[in-house]
Amino acid sequence: MTGSVSAREAVALSAVQTALASPQVVRAAKALSLFGEHSAGWFAIGLVGAAVDRDHRREWTIAAGSVVAAHAASIVVKRVVRRRRPDHPDVRVLAGTPSGLSFPSSHATSTTTAAILYGALTDRPLTPLLVPPMVLSRLVLGVHYPSDVIAGSLLGALVAGGVRRFTSRRPRPEER
Repeated sequence: MTGSVSAREAVALSAVQTALASPQVVRAAKALSLFGEHSAGWFAIGLVGAAVDRDHRREWTIAAGSVVAAHAASIVVKRVVRRRRPDHPDVRVLAGTPSGLSFPSSHATSTTTAAILYGALTDRPLTPLLVPPMVLSRLVLGVHYPSDVIAGSLLGALVAGGVRRFTSRRPRPEER
């Protein structure tokens, strides 16, 4: 474990695993991990939204692209911060990852961006339904510390908020 990560975070991560990591939960967490990898599942949902909701195709397309942009932003932050993934004797790593860097969680970032933007397009509060399972899955799998998923969700919310502010000021093409 690196010096930049407190022992308390490793203890908290171990406690989450102890409380939640049943075989069924681990299977579900692995499925969420696969769905969220490189933001691909959320991007696909945005493309489906654009195909189905023709009246809001532009907004769905922007939202889908924003999910990918949020993922990219998290990768940039990961490369700057360079925090290593959990490596503590009390933490079980239950899934592989594309890199050894953990801060922030890209899954939490893209999921939060998708939940906020897609929720606005569907007039449904998706954030409380989508974000907690994804962030908990990252902890259950032992691939992120709690602060990684918190920071990822905050970054995702910042990206979504910026996109919403930007797009609310731009007129739709038919309004120009």
